[in-house]
Amino acid sequence: MTRDAASAPVIIAPRRSAIGTAGRSFAAQTVDALAAPLLASVAATVAPSGLPIDDVVVGNCMGPGGDLARVAALRAGLGTSVPGVTVDRQCGSGLDAVMQAAARVGARHGELFLAGGAESASTAPHRSWPETGERYSRAPFAPTGFPDPDMGPAADRLAAVRGISRERQDAWAARSHARAAAAQAKGVFDDEIVAIAGVERDDRPRASMDMARLARFAPAFTAGAGAIDDATAGAADRFGTVTAGNSCGFSDGAAMMAVTTGRAARELGLPSLRIVATAVTAGDPSLPGIGAAPAARLALARAGLPPAGLGFIEITEAFAAQVLAVSDELELDESLISADGGAIALGHPWGASGAVLLVRLAARMFASDDARPGLAACSIGGGQGIAMIVERIT
Repeated sequence: MTRDAASAPVIIAPRRSAIGTAGRSFAAQTVDALAAPLLASVAATVAPSGLPIDDVVVGNCMGPGGDLARVAALRAGLGTSVPGVTVDRQCGSGLDAVMQAAARVGARHGELFLAGGAESASTAPHRSWPETGERYSRAPFAPTGFPDPDMGPAADRLAAVRGISRERQDAWAARSHARAAAAQAKGVFDDEIVAIAGVERDDRPRASMDMARLARFAPAFTAGAGAIDDATAGAADRFGTVTAGNSCGFSDGAAMMAVTTGRAARELGLPSLRIVATAVTAGDPSLPGIGAAPAARLALARAGLPPAGLGFIEITEAFAAQVLAVSDELELDESLISADGGAIALGHPWGASGAVLLVRLAARMFASDDARPGLAACSIGGGQGIAMIVERIT
């Protein structure tokens, strides 16, 4: 191993919780209660290295504040000397947390970080605007004067702009459920899941969610809800294709991993993923669902890879329309995307989802003889995108 390879940042010990539909399996679990068991599991796995934990970096969107990473680190029993910092890049928060840890390893500002994301839609606090008393439903993604659509109507608008049909979206959703249900039945997820409060099985995958059942779902958003403008004036008749069936569910869950050096991973004898390239980008806030495409393109360019050079792809399935638009933009091999199902089937615990992508990538790559790199990418509210390229170290 060369000196550069020895000090390069790698991911080891990736773990996740089961993903619970909001109000169900994890209804009573606070977000730190979801994060702490995973931090404890990862910390125990890497403890033989003898390295101190330099920091805990956790992505989260919904609060309750108080620096979740530090609270969860204390709850995990990591000790009062272990610091923590919380990251908010909305749906990309968990992936960004890992990126930040990797950057610090690469800069030699530490050798062992725990990183990932956690979200509890079930227990996130209810807040209200002080001026009106109206319930605060979500953070603004852009200031006054910029488009700031909700993600659902924005996905509907993206489908209209890109000509992605209801049938194609439903087919993708059926695929997601079928693959996730099959993987779950075969125990594919078992080794990556840490049981929390006795829950060790994802709530949501349904093998019965086929095209016939998906066809019964009514459009979730009215025609024109995507703020039709000059760019979409000719696409008005294509609105109303996004439904609850071809969208993700509100979810609770967490995912954590260690980010360290290649040298430490080798000494521990653990399989690892080398972080080859990363990227964050920003674009039109009215079409946030396409944000993963420019981020992935930039990460691929930094890695010196064409899209055809990828062997594994995980893109957050917030909406089928988004995944398909990104795939079309990059001309990806769709058979490689979320091959064991994605967020439509498993759920989308917002701040955790980017880290869940890395856990899924690692599981797939460690189990495969295919040595090609993998891509994790998220589209983010407000028009941002984030992406990471990783390769398996053998």
